[in-house]
Amino acid sequence: MSIFNRMSVDPGCVVLEYRGGSLSRVLQTGSYSPRSDAQYRVVDLRERLVPVALQEVLTSDAMSVRVSMTLRMVVTDAVAFTERAVDPIASVYLATQIALRAATASVSADDLIRRGDALDTGAIRSAASAAGTEVGLQVRDVVVKDIVVPAEVRAAALEVITAKSRGLAKLEAARAETAALRSLANAGRLLDAHPALAQLRLIQAVPYGSRVVLSVDGADVPAAAE
Repeated sequence: MSIFNRMSVDPGCVVLEYRGGSLSRVLQTGSYSPRSDAQYRVVDLRERLVPVALQEVLTSDAMSVRVSMTLRMVVTDAVAFTERAVDPIASVYLATQIALRAATASVSADDLIRRGDALDTGAIRSAASAAGTEVGLQVRDVVVKDIVVPAEVRAAALEVITAKSRGLAKLEAARAETAALRSLANAGRLLDAHPALAQLRLIQAVPYGSRVVLSVDGADVPAAAE
């Protein structure tokens, strides 16, 4: 808002005009002639993001975690926003903190670590919306940004994941070894049933250029392995 001979109200804002301590006009976007005996209050109606700093809260298993959130809100009633609370955003902020503590108290630390949707943001949004309605604010969304657990808990969770990965790797190796042994057993039975095939396989296994002696009816017949 700028005041010279004319007063302009920017898009996305309204101006409340007070005369004699009472609201006289709500000025929408446009240009107006200011009154010398009036006071003016600009209210921004555009959506705003309000970060909720890391809150240290307890889970259902008494684990201390820290959670940060962001609130999306917009002023829907400029008069209530101005007149009903000294700091209306702080009122919503406090309701959000209390609701967050209640929400985490019903969730275990393990669920918070493993599942991103374990925390019920719907209950938190409902509490924030109820507080916002009282002061002319609409809370459009509550977004959980970070859940920070103690370092030792993160280390323990990483060890569990690592152990599971190692177990799966060993299981796959055992399965492969079992399959190889089963194949060797089948090959052994085949060679026992067909001695000539066993001799042929033996010749194939001899290094190239070696001298092989075959026994045919008791007589040795030299052959070169190729």
